[in-house]
Amino acid sequence: MSDILYMKIDRNIEVDKREIYLSDVAKLECINKEILARVKAIKLLNIPDEKDNRFVFSVLKVIEMIHKIYPTLEINNLGEIDFIVDYEKPRRQPKWVAFLKLVAICVIIFLGAAFAIMTFNNDVGVDQVFKQIYGLVTGEESDGFTVLECSYSIGLTLGIIVFYNHFGGKKITTDPTPVEVEMRLYEDDINTTLIEGVNRQDKHIEVS
Repeated sequence: MSDILYMKIDRNIEVDKREIYLSDVAKLECINKEILARVKAIKLLNIPDEKDNRFVFSVLKVIEMIHKIYPTLEINNLGEIDFIVDYEKPRRQPKWVAFLKLVAICVIIFLGAAFAIMTFNNDVGVDQVFKQIYGLVTGEESDGFTVLECSYSIGLTLGIIVFYNHFGGKKITTDPTPVEVEMRLYEDDINTTLIEGVNRQDKHIEVS
């Protein structure tokens, strides 16, 4: 029985070093440990010392490279057909800089959300509706700060927390948050666009 190499490569792999080996981008398994060690040591690419970049690979080229070393080796690909190696230079950033960025993002998001909520309430006339409801139910004139406004504010806050499935540093449930879902969809769209663009131009990286 010939040896079988199982290989699984994700669609997008982020690396921070310039010498990329097969073990850096693929999960590999083979009963023959000698073959496994040799395949892991295959060098895919030397990233040029220029700028951050993305490189699109075809798994067929990877299989071709493995077969140059082991012509009779059976390879079972369990991952993607095309994949992207995303190189980013390692950056050492002071903690205070990261903290300032976090604070700035939180302030921007808070102000943006508050502005959106206020403009929505103003457009639909929520305050006038509350005044009318309060007057009809109690027979008194609303001063703009009643149980309706308080209930609305509390309900809005709880609704946002439940919708985004996040409070502080903890999730309410194990489900991904809407932001995480949208980010994954955005990443998938980017990866699909990059791979399809390379496929149309037939410009896959020639591994060597």
